[in-house]
Amino acid sequence: MPWWGWIVIGAVLMGSEMFVATDFYLAVLGAAALSLGLIGSTGLELPVWGQWGTFGVLSVLYLVVFRRRIYQRFGPSGEDTESIVGEVATMQERIEAGRQGRAELRGSVWTVENTGDGPLEEGERARVEGVTGLTLSVRAETGS
Repeated sequence: MPWWGWIVIGAVLMGSEMFVATDFYLAVLGAAALSLGLIGSTGLELPVWGQWGTFGVLSVLYLVVFRRRIYQRFGPSGEDTESIVGEVATMQERIEAGRQGRAELRGSVWTVENTGDGPLEEGERARVEGVTGLTLSVRAETGS
């Protein structure tokens, strides 16, 4: 394949990332294709099997080295989940202090961690104090 073909493939993959939510996998594969195109533009000619092999190696290398960094920098910011801090969740099971369990909030079941001093009983209400990933930190609601 000519070097410009890899540039086109890379541009299509990177452009597709805007329309398909793949958590930056297509963007990283596109970067690997663009890199191969740039290598080819220097005059280094590889056989077709060498081009595909190099694309595979670059893809895996970029996925391992760069994808997580790109996702952390440009991925979801967590602003939507931060808006639930201060809301009240209902426990779906007994949760000991410092342990995790399940609670219902806004019609969805969440993983929650009891950050209070005592256990939370099934059906008890607890206030969300923080969000870490998809885990909510909760403490028993005082003065219902």
